[in-house]
Amino acid sequence: MEGVNYILILVAVLAVLNSIAALCFLLYGINAFWLTATRHAQRSRLPLGIPYAQKDLLRVFAGAVEPQDLPVVTVQLPIFNELYVARRLVEAVCALDYPRDRLQVQVLDDSTDETQEILQQVVSEYEMRGYWVEYLHREHRAGFKAGALQAAMPSVQGNYIAIFDADFVPGTDWLKQAMGHFLSHPQGRIAVVQTRWAHLNAEYSLLTQLQSVNLDGHFVVEQQSRFQNGYLLNFNGTAGIWYKPAIEDSGGWHADTLAEDIDLSYRAQLRGWQIVFDPSVTAPAELPVAIAAFKLQQFRWAKGGMQCAKKLLGAVWGSSLPWMGKWQATVHLTSYALHPLMLVLVLTSVPLMIFAKPYGAGVSLVEYLWGWLMLPATFGPPLLYLTGQRDLYPKTWRSRAPLVFLLVLLGMGISWSNTKAVLAGLLGTGANFRRTPKFAIRHRGDRWQHKQYRIPLDGGAIVELLLCAYSCGAIALCLVKGFYVTLPFMVLYAISYGYVGGLTLWQSRS
Repeated sequence: MEGVNYILILVAVLAVLNSIAALCFLLYGINAFWLTATRHAQRSRLPLGIPYAQKDLLRVFAGAVEPQDLPVVTVQLPIFNELYVARRLVEAVCALDYPRDRLQVQVLDDSTDETQEILQQVVSEYEMRGYWVEYLHREHRAGFKAGALQAAMPSVQGNYIAIFDADFVPGTDWLKQAMGHFLSHPQGRIAVVQTRWAHLNAEYSLLTQLQSVNLDGHFVVEQQSRFQNGYLLNFNGTAGIWYKPAIEDSGGWHADTLAEDIDLSYRAQLRGWQIVFDPSVTAPAELPVAIAAFKLQQFRWAKGGMQCAKKLLGAVWGSSLPWMGKWQATVHLTSYALHPLMLVLVLTSVPLMIFAKPYGAGVSLVEYLWGWLMLPATFGPPLLYLTGQRDLYPKTWRSRAPLVFLLVLLGMGISWSNTKAVLAGLLGTGANFRRTPKFAIRHRGDRWQHKQYRIPLDGGAIVELLLCAYSCGAIALCLVKGFYVTLPFMVLYAISYGYVGGLTLWQSRS
């Protein structure tokens, strides 16, 4: 068509996409500020309040019930091909300080390798010593973890079901501490008591340190704020106790998403059940030591979260929750959408800068988007994570502050992988479960490179390095055209993609 300036149209479209992404980033950033500021709001929906935080739940527990009157608790251990950590988990659970005749341990084994023999052996050993331990093996992994949990429900003897993934090693007093909430509120509608994850190998490497900061922020700030404010929150898939009638009333475990924990948590809360989060009770777990394993874990969480958003947001907005509760649930379920937004921002900024002056999309527009929208949004998540470190480590948090900055880089660096996950969750219907491999790594000298379960290299690392090169080109463009507000963001993108892509390639050759 004569007279149509297609370049101007392209610039306008890119400017709209860039603006939408920047505005969404701003909203998520403001929400991070809000959760940080209100984490001690003390407005829990639980009518009687919850006696955690500096209270001795062991004393509450011991004074409330005689040992012979304790409720039966079932501990379920869903396991798939975990030959390095399977025995460790069973031994830790059998060591829980709870009467043997009141503690049913179910080993839910879907393994296809020698993990089967390891589990059969350790279960046999504990059975001979008088422990109530059962080995349940499925030939077909229908429904993956959710399927294993649902299949075992008919054989559950207790009304309380604790769940641990294979990477956890609960302490001996964990069960009594967590059960204290149920015993102190026997008439309440508590569906879950969720405890905080601690870390077995946080100091193993920079990667594990960054993961620990990320999880600390999630539990100490995000989960605590949601609980204190009465917002919907979630069971984190492990290190928590479910009330069996709440599971049954909410429709049981569903296998149509990769985040069966979030799915059931939301369905239960929308039916009036409540979730207690207690950050004072911890269960340590092994963090992924390989960047490929970490990306796989994040991919599963991102895809599962978006699947839950598709499935549950209609019910959330159709519920009687206050508007703020609905908004917080929306932000929670869609939080991984930040990763495709990151890609949109970096990919659209370069052509906008190239054509800014000739076509009036303007230096002012680009600088406005990055300066007035991205800068406030950028400080929200780091403040949240820094607050988590300050709350957990009041004497040493300043020395850990640089890890918060590096965590931001890690989050940017995995945006390509998580963008694929978000799109798969939104557009796809499959829920293929790929577990995160564990290697029983606890100390810096421990080695994992030549063990089984290595994740094969895919093309993601190449894309990440190409994005690093693209960002380097953007840096040069910022310097040439004077986009000095945008410049630091492009430097961060270049470093983050280079780190993640380079580390992935390097570890694949080890």
